[in-house]
Amino acid sequence: MDKCLFAFGLLMLGGCSARVVTVPPGPLIRVEGQPVSIRCDVKEYTGPSEQDFEWNMLKDAKGQKTKIISSFDSRYSDQTYSKRVASGDISVVRLQDNEVELKIAEVKLTDAGFYECQTPSTDYVISGNYMAQVQLTVIPNTLKVSPKTPPPVISEGSDLTLSCNVTRELIHPTYLSVTWSVKKGTTSEEILTFGPQGDVVTGSRFARRYAEGGIRLVPGRNGVFELVISRMTTSDEGNYECNGTEWTHESGGNWIKIAESTKEMGTVAVTPTGRSLNVKASPSSSPSSTSLVLSPGNSLTLMCGVTADNLPALSLEVSWLADGREIITMDRSGVVISNTSSSGAQGKKGEASLERTETGDYRLGVRGVTIENGGNYTCRIRAFINIEGRRWYMTAEKTSNPVTVKVSEIQPNFTLTLVAEVNPQTTAEPTELACRVTNIANLPLGGRLGVSWEHTSLPGLGGNPQTSHPIGSLDANGNLLPGSIYMERMKSGALTLSRVQPNTFKLRILRTQEIDMGQYVCSVSAWSVNSQGDMVKTSENRSSPLTVRWDTKRPIVNVVAKRIREASVGGSTFELGCSVTTQNIGDAGYSVLIQSQDSLDSTVRTIMTLSPDNVVQHGGATDPNRRDNLVLTKSGAAEFRFRLAGVQLSDRGYYWCDVTAWTKQQPGQAWTKASSSESNKIRINFLENGPSFSIAIKSDDSSVYPWETAKMECSLSVSGSSPKTDDLAYEVKWFFTRLRGGPASVQVASVDRFGVVRKINRNSSSDVTIERKDTHTYLLNIFGTQDSDSGEYFCSVTPWYLSASTGAWTEAQELTSSKVFLAVKFAVWDSLKLPLLYGASASLGVGLFSLVLGLVCAQCCCRNTAHLPRSRNKLMDLEMD
Repeated sequence: MDKCLFAFGLLMLGGCSARVVTVPPGPLIRVEGQPVSIRCDVKEYTGPSEQDFEWNMLKDAKGQKTKIISSFDSRYSDQTYSKRVASGDISVVRLQDNEVELKIAEVKLTDAGFYECQTPSTDYVISGNYMAQVQLTVIPNTLKVSPKTPPPVISEGSDLTLSCNVTRELIHPTYLSVTWSVKKGTTSEEILTFGPQGDVVTGSRFARRYAEGGIRLVPGRNGVFELVISRMTTSDEGNYECNGTEWTHESGGNWIKIAESTKEMGTVAVTPTGRSLNVKASPSSSPSSTSLVLSPGNSLTLMCGVTADNLPALSLEVSWLADGREIITMDRSGVVISNTSSSGAQGKKGEASLERTETGDYRLGVRGVTIENGGNYTCRIRAFINIEGRRWYMTAEKTSNPVTVKVSEIQPNFTLTLVAEVNPQTTAEPTELACRVTNIANLPLGGRLGVSWEHTSLPGLGGNPQTSHPIGSLDANGNLLPGSIYMERMKSGALTLSRVQPNTFKLRILRTQEIDMGQYVCSVSAWSVNSQGDMVKTSENRSSPLTVRWDTKRPIVNVVAKRIREASVGGSTFELGCSVTTQNIGDAGYSVLIQSQDSLDSTVRTIMTLSPDNVVQHGGATDPNRRDNLVLTKSGAAEFRFRLAGVQLSDRGYYWCDVTAWTKQQPGQAWTKASSSESNKIRINFLENGPSFSIAIKSDDSSVYPWETAKMECSLSVSGSSPKTDDLAYEVKWFFTRLRGGPASVQVASVDRFGVVRKINRNSSSDVTIERKDTHTYLLNIFGTQDSDSGEYFCSVTPWYLSASTGAWTEAQELTSSKVFLAVKFAVWDSLKLPLLYGASASLGVGLFSLVLGLVCAQCCCRNTAHLPRSRNKLMDLEMD
C-alpha cells in the first residue's frame, strides 16, 4: 500500500512540472576572431537548486556530437577541444544556479555548427526537454575602415569635412554603422553616429549644433560617409577618429555588435581669426599716407581695408572712431548707425556716411568738415561667426592704424587789455574790471566773442598763487556759466559778469573782501558758425594778469565781561554782562558763546549760544532740568547778558563770553565771519555752610493731677542761610526717663520728615500724640496721665533741608533739647473722700435696715402670745437629766 502511494505521488509531481532547457534563438552570426557568448538556462525542474550543464557541438543538426565542456566534469572535453579549454579560449561561466554561459574568446571559422546545451536529470519523473540547440554561423572579418586625412590646419569659421569609408563583404545579412569622435588629451567625445538602422545619434555637446544645421551628415556611395562641421571655432580643435561597426539583427529584435574598427583620422588645429585679420585705414586719395590736411567745408573720405584667411565666413561690424570717440558704425547685418555729428551733437543726418564698396573695403565720408572734425581717425573691426544658427560668436577685434586729419583755417586775431576802472582802497569797497578787445581781424561773418574770468589768490589769503579759480564765463550766445566758488555771490548779485559793448566785458564786485585780492585774468574766445549752424570755438587769447590789492586793516573785536550780580551763597542768582567793541568792521552781527570751566586747566564747556540772528540754543553741558534757570539776552547793540538762577556747588568756576563778529555784503545774504575774541573770565566761588539750627523745650505745667492732659512743646529756630519753608523738614523723637525707673531713657513717640507718626508700645493707661503747631514747633500731648508718667522728658530733632548749592536734600546734625520734669500729684482727700462717703453711706443703710427689721420682728412675735407659768416638773425633769 505504501509503495502505491509513493508511486502516485511521483506521478502527480511529474504531472505538475516539466523541465525546460533554453538557449538563444538562432542562427547566431558572429565574425571570425571576435568573442562569442552563448547562454543556457533550465527551468521547471526538481531536485537541487544548482544544476549542472554540458556543452556539445554538432556539425549539422543530427550529426555526431563532440563534447566541448562541462560545468561539473573537468575531464568531459573531447581531445579536439581539451587544449582550448585548458588555455581558457573556451570556458563555461555560471551566472546563476540554473544558468551558465559558454564563452569562446576568439571564434574560428571551424567553430560554425550547432551547439547543444544538456542538463543531467535531477527530476523524480522524466518530463520536458533536457537539451537545446542553437546554430552558430561564423563569417570572415571583412570590416574595413578607411578614413580620409583632414587638413591639419583650418581657419576659424571655415567648414571641416570628415570623410570615412566603411565597408564589409556581404556574406550574411549584417549591417554597418559609422561614428565620428574627437579626442582632446585623454578624453574622447562622440560627435555623431549613423546606423545601423539608418538613424542618427549625436553627442550631448553637439546635439543643438546638429539640430540647427551646424553639423551635417552626407552619406556617399560605396561605403563613403562624410561629416561636415560648419563654422569651426578654436573649441573644435582635436584629434578626430572614425569608428566602423558591423551589426547583426537577431530574433527578438536585438542588435548585436559583431565587429568594430576605429581609425585615427588626424589632428586638426583651428587658426584664430585674430592671427590673420588685418585692418588698414588710409585716405582715399592717397592709400599709402597716414595723414590728411583739409580746409573747413571740404569733404573727408577715408578707406578701411579688411583682409583675413576666412573672410567670406565672417560677419563684420565696422566702426570709425575719431580720437577714440565712436562716430559711425555698420553692424554685421549692414545697418548703419550714426552715433554723433561732426560737431558732437547727437542724431544729425547727412554729415557722416559709411558704405561697403566691395568685400573687405569700407568707405567713411564726412561732408563740410570744421575744425572740430580734426583728430586721429581709426577703423575698428569686430569679426563674428554664426554658431548653431542663432548665436553669434565674436572671434576677433582689431583697430587699424590712425589717420591724422587736420582742418586748418585762418584764426581770428585780436588784442586784449585788462584795466581796473574802480580799484578798492579798503575792504567792502566796490571793484570793477574791464576787459577790452581791440584790433579784431579775421573774425568770420557771424562770428562772436565770449569771455571767461579767472582769479588767483594772494599768498596767505586762502589759496595757492599758482592755482587759478574760475569765476565764470559768457559764451558766444551770452549764457552765463558761474564757477562753483562764486555761484552764490553771482546769484545774490554781489558779483556780476556782463558785456557792456560787443568788444568790452566787465567784472563787478559790490563789496570786495580780502579773499578777492589777487591777480585777475580775462580770456576772450572767438566763435564762428559751422556748416551745420552750430557755434564752435575757433581761437582764444588770454590777457595779462591784473593785480588787485589794498592795505588791509584787520578787523578787531574786543570783549569785556563784568559781574552784575554776585552769587555769594548757593541758590542765589549770578548775572554776567559782556560789552563788545569793534574796529575796521562796520555794521556787524554778533554770535555769543557763554563758556565755562571748573579751573583754568580743565575742559571748556559751552553753556549757551546766541546766533547773529538772535537764536538762542543750549550747549551740550547744560542740564536739561535747569534750562529754565539760564537766560542769555541781547541788552543793547553790542551788549549781552547771561543770568544763572539758583547757583549750585557744581556751577562754581570761571565764566566768559566768546564773541564772533559777522558781516553781510547784501541783505538776505549769508553771514561772513569777520573776527572773534574772548572776554575776561569771571569766577563764581562761594562756600556752602548751610543753615544753623537751635532747639528749645518747654512745658505748660510741670505738675498735673492724675487723668489730666500734659503738654510739652519742642521748638526750633534757624539762622544763617535760611531755606524756604517747602525746602525744610524735621525728624522729631520724644524720650522719657521714669522717676523711679532708673537712668535709662525710653522713646515715647516720633514723627519722620514726611509727617508719619510712630508711637512706642507702653505699659500705661495714658496715651500720647505728636502735633505740629507750625514749621518749627512740635507738641507732645499725654492724655490721662498716671503716676507712672512722672519723670523727665526731652526731644531729639534731625533737620533736613534742600540745599541750594547741590539741589539735593541734606541731613543736618541731630539736636537734643534740655529735659523738663513732669510730676503727677497724689491728692489724699480726693483719694479718701469717696471711700469714706461710700463707707458711711453703707453703715447708715445697714443700721436703718437692722432697726426696721427688729421692729417688724417684734410686732409679729408679740401679737398673739399669753403668759404661761413655768412648770416646775419640767424644770425638775431637766435638772434630773
